[in-house]
Amino acid sequence: MSGFVTGNKPCWDELERLLAQARKSMRSMTPSELARLDQLYRRTTIHLAQATTRGGDPRLASYLNDLTVAAHSVIYVPPRKRLLAGIGYLYREGIARQIVRQWKFHALSAGLLLGGFLLAYFASLADPLAAYAIWPADESRQLGSTREQLLDVLRHGRDQASGEKFSFGSFLFAHNLRCGFLAMAAGVLLGLPTVVLMLYNGMILGVFVAIHHRAGIDSEMWAWILPHGVTEFAAIILCGGAGLALGAAALAPGKQTRTEALREAGRSAAVTVMGAGSMLVLAAILESYLRQSHLSTQARLAFAAGSAIFWALVLLYGFVFERRSEQVAPT
Repeated sequence: MSGFVTGNKPCWDELERLLAQARKSMRSMTPSELARLDQLYRRTTIHLAQATTRGGDPRLASYLNDLTVAAHSVIYVPPRKRLLAGIGYLYREGIARQIVRQWKFHALSAGLLLGGFLLAYFASLADPLAAYAIWPADESRQLGSTREQLLDVLRHGRDQASGEKFSFGSFLFAHNLRCGFLAMAAGVLLGLPTVVLMLYNGMILGVFVAIHHRAGIDSEMWAWILPHGVTEFAAIILCGGAGLALGAAALAPGKQTRTEALREAGRSAAVTVMGAGSMLVLAAILESYLRQSHLSTQARLAFAAGSAIFWALVLLYGFVFERRSEQVAPT
């Protein structure tokens, strides 16, 4: 056994040296060093089998076993990412790329919201009874409201104290997050509840716009909705898209089992909802502070346009990173 140790000790020492270097920084290692690490690991596993079979030295077998386990961990086990680093990656590109991967579901979600909006808007203009059938009965703004009554509601709360606005923002966030999470989670029921929810949300918005349009209030109404609405509706659309992806996984899992497909779709949905939740926080702040401010109609619309451009650039950013990843991926 002494000849066996003498002949192979340089191999083990070199493997230990490469492992120590890899633990410090895998990125600092050259391709040839990485290839050598893998080669020495495989050779040492053979030595371990030989030492175990011969059974002459238990301490040698234990040493070789520890050495191969350490090498296996470095080569095959992915390094653990720090929590903050992982969160940073998600917000830097992970969420945007995940949205891009499921863009068809998000586009369908946006289409459902828009379809519900158009349906309710034109139905309300053609027949007021349609609006009454959709619009909440306890809402102060109705089709019979005067222009002054509607404007009074739009301009209400601008002189509230910061504490009141903060409390209002907390309520808005909790409400919107509940709606968004419901649209996502309900997707496991083959996506049907998500479809209904997206249509209904669009219909509520359609009736709201019709009420103000009939009273001759357009620009100020849009200036009231859009500064926070661009971000809020985008987040709801993303939640709806995640729900539709869950529904597709339940309805047509493909080659996977339904459980596996739902588990994979659930992980993707969690990443998407993480981004949507952050957007809803921002929307609640905008709704309680910016909407309740004395900004002019033009300034509000300009802010809304800037928000739309910003989120479009985020989406483009995700497309660029995802495209780049596909180009460098091995075939």
